[in-house]
Amino acid sequence: MAEDLLENGTAFSGEYNASEIQVLEGLEAVRKRPGMYIGSTSTSGLHHLVYEIVDNAIDEALAGYCTEIGVTIHNGNSITVTDNGRGIPVDIQAQTGKPALEVVYTILHAGGKFGGGGYKVSGGLHGVGASVVNALSEWLRVQVYKNGSIYEMKFSRGKVTQPMTIVGTTDYTGTSVTFQPDPEIFDGLVYSYEILHTRMREQAFLNGGIRIVMTDKREGKEQREEMYYEGGIRSFVEFINQHKSPIHEEVIYMVGEQDGSMAEVAMQYTNSYSEVILSFANNIHTPEGGMHEEGFKRALTNALNTYGRKAKILKEDEKVSGDDCREGLTCIISVKLTDAQFEGQTKAKLGNSEIRTLVNSVVSEKLEIFLEEHPAVGRSVLEKAMTAARAREAARKARESIRRKNALDGATLPGKLRDCNERDAALTEIYIVEGDSAGGSATQGRDSRFQAILPLWGKMLNVEKARADKVYGNDKLTPVITALGAGLGEEFDVNKLRYHKVVIMADADVDGSHIRTLLLTFFFRFMRPLIEEGYVYAAVPPLYKLVKGKTARVAFSDEERDQISNELRGESSNAKIAISRFKGLGEMDPHELWETTMDPTTRTLKRITLSDAVAADQTFTLLMGEKVEPRRRYIEDNAWKVINLDY
Repeated sequence: MAEDLLENGTAFSGEYNASEIQVLEGLEAVRKRPGMYIGSTSTSGLHHLVYEIVDNAIDEALAGYCTEIGVTIHNGNSITVTDNGRGIPVDIQAQTGKPALEVVYTILHAGGKFGGGGYKVSGGLHGVGASVVNALSEWLRVQVYKNGSIYEMKFSRGKVTQPMTIVGTTDYTGTSVTFQPDPEIFDGLVYSYEILHTRMREQAFLNGGIRIVMTDKREGKEQREEMYYEGGIRSFVEFINQHKSPIHEEVIYMVGEQDGSMAEVAMQYTNSYSEVILSFANNIHTPEGGMHEEGFKRALTNALNTYGRKAKILKEDEKVSGDDCREGLTCIISVKLTDAQFEGQTKAKLGNSEIRTLVNSVVSEKLEIFLEEHPAVGRSVLEKAMTAARAREAARKARESIRRKNALDGATLPGKLRDCNERDAALTEIYIVEGDSAGGSATQGRDSRFQAILPLWGKMLNVEKARADKVYGNDKLTPVITALGAGLGEEFDVNKLRYHKVVIMADADVDGSHIRTLLLTFFFRFMRPLIEEGYVYAAVPPLYKLVKGKTARVAFSDEERDQISNELRGESSNAKIAISRFKGLGEMDPHELWETTMDPTTRTLKRITLSDAVAADQTFTLLMGEKVEPRRRYIEDNAWKVINLDY
């Protein structure tokens, strides 16, 4: 299996042996506290196991010894990760007297990433990846292709079940790891092809010239994709912007090195009003940013202001802010460094202060040269930033105007809001309901102790096509902003949120779906932490009401309707069952609405999450943006999946 993906393996001059492996401490805590090492035991932690093994293969690529990586999902949801690198060392490790392969997979903090010379740069900073995956797997098998032989070891929950054994000969080099996550540890064991594919595509972009093959061999889910992007992060920017309208054709690319560290930046402006900045350190996504992002933002703002004054686009006393400079920007920042300092094992933020200086220097120098050589692009970018500045000032005035009327400071709540009695936000929820009729039923049917109701009416503003100044004062959105009480945009403070469940309740039809999408677009663009921190939900109203005599039931799908119908008929197939379709929430009486959609003991709520910011950004751009053709293609390609258009 591994040899199919290791065809390009060759012998390398770079020596990698047991002397490169250093042992720091034991492995006992991993199974007791897995969350410390992989974040959680939920879906994210399950997928994190794969990332840890792939990161090791990527480290081989960073070192210049790997050109192809394979990730395969098998029936039963076991995973195989292969690479055509040098192969894990198999000779005896001096500190332990054991084969280095065994040390790497059984001892925490053992690896070639602690200054022994195994790796110059590494994403797997802590050296815990292989041993943690082993500790949290029901079983794991590793095969190393090295020295003309195939070396194999087997483990179960971190313990050796088969010592290192030569099981064959080979002309290839590399490593193949197959593991089955432990059902004693994880909440579920089903891998998502989409989640893994997104991560692998990201790695292929970040390592231009590396081929990553993603395969799903599960019955009924078979698919395979090869990802290879010679353009690297430039291709990444083009991918993100594929449904947007760039204001300059060429992706701006900047790269530089200093003291063994390297920084590269790719950026392109579009006519959208939101920014997408993704940063990486040693191929690890840093969602909370860090020093590399700080360096970029500072350099971008200074460079644009300096160029603007030099080209006489800006007056001497005029300047554009950082937020204005980043409006419509899509940017990838990727840094490689020898001693990466991350915050936590999940590596959410980069702390190396020297990398801020490097990125600042690279962007300042290279962007100035680019703008001088491409004055038309410089003018377009500056004019967009200046327009953003004017809109921001207009938004500020609109915001202040609203505050003067006490609409945003909480002193005056929206007239249509039916607030709850509980004052502890953690115990409360607000239903944002489509239409006054449904709002009336919801108000009568709710539990007023902890449930608030805010009816909406009319067509809502599509914020994907609007700046912040158009949002303030909008009569459909202002009540939502006011009721939630946490502000908007850069001033949004989730700690001021008045309700910890924000439930969108709209009809189960096309119009209701549109209302939900408009609201979610608004939350994503102007109150993003609301979604990121799990406060937003969608209510699931029933589609059908079935009545037999004095017995009444509701169904949420066609399948459930048929099942309930058969149950009500029982043995008498001629029994009369009255089945009616709910046309809207307003049709339900308060008691029905409470029992089916609002009672915490019986209702179904779907939490809205952002598992992938890039995918979310693309989806909102595709569905709500200006380009019609991509939206038409999306509908044509996906319409077949819709069984019931009303639902």
